[in-house]
Amino acid sequence: MNILLTFGTRIVVLALLAYSVAIITEQRKHKISDLVLWFISAGILLDITATGFMIAGSPNTPFTFHGILGYSSLTAMLIDAFLLWRYRLKNDAATKVVRSLHLYSRVAYIWWILAFITGGAIAILN
Repeated sequence: MNILLTFGTRIVVLALLAYSVAIITEQRKHKISDLVLWFISAGILLDITATGFMIAGSPNTPFTFHGILGYSSLTAMLIDAFLLWRYRLKNDAATKVVRSLHLYSRVAYIWWILAFITGGAIAILN
């Protein structure tokens, strides 16, 4: 594996950790704390950075099944981060998250995990 893919792989694992802390915290507490906002934002930055490294280091076209799955899951997480920030700016940290946002966060996270798993499976099979 070349150095760019290695960096991308390591950074995407950090994105997984950041997303997991953010989404699991929100899902358990039904609230958007500063911790949730910090980790969802860090996850986005790490995910974008990892994606850039992986695109630059991959000999394949960026439009593979995994690529499209990855871009769509990153987009879902970007939308989730935007929605979480917007909701929190309109409400305080003690306000319970509405059901629709709570559900969207869960679905976006699961979609992202599927992209993460397919990337790992591809790496193992190659």
